[in-house]
Amino acid sequence: MGCLKNVTRAIFLTIVVVGFMALGGQKYLKQQIQNIISPSKDTVMERAQKVGDFSKINKEFEIEKAAGILGYNAVLAEHKASGQKMVVVDSGKKQILTPDDIKAADAENRIKAAINKVKYQAAALEEFTVTEKGTMNSYGQEVPYVKFRARIKKFPTGDIAGIISVVKDENGNDKILVSANDKDRYSQLISNEFFKNIK
Repeated sequence: MGCLKNVTRAIFLTIVVVGFMALGGQKYLKQQIQNIISPSKDTVMERAQKVGDFSKINKEFEIEKAAGILGYNAVLAEHKASGQKMVVVDSGKKQILTPDDIKAADAENRIKAAINKVKYQAAALEEFTVTEKGTMNSYGQEVPYVKFRARIKKFPTGDIAGIISVVKDENGNDKILVSANDKDRYSQLISNEFFKNIK
């Protein structure tokens, strides 16, 4: 009796799958997978709105990805001409870094401790050094940043330079701002132009 029940169930499932495919199901599945792998520009911008208003950024920048990862919302953008990458991470109420960490005399140690907490095995930072400090505008505020040099282990680019900043938004959530490029191609002007237009 149980065997007949399993055969009936298998036949029923086969009919459902064949019917689904006959009614355009294969095209629908392909489209859904494509939306997950490389979502449309509108979908990416809609996701990015969870992190901030990116509608005023200059056309030289392209929002590449916007996603939620491990409870954090993140946006990845690129300056098309130089390849410089910008990342904005909304850590919500979970503090990874704060504006006070960036301003602190021991900012380098605090950033290294934060990096060790969220280390990504495939591309770990090593030889991380803070080279200078400054301020820029983002989210309608003047925010502190540290300029750094580092080496990315297990990655073809090797030596990079960039900045790390943190801004607290009107809801009290910390936004971590990072911009980086190959060490000889990093431009603070590009970082300033991108981050100043996020609200």
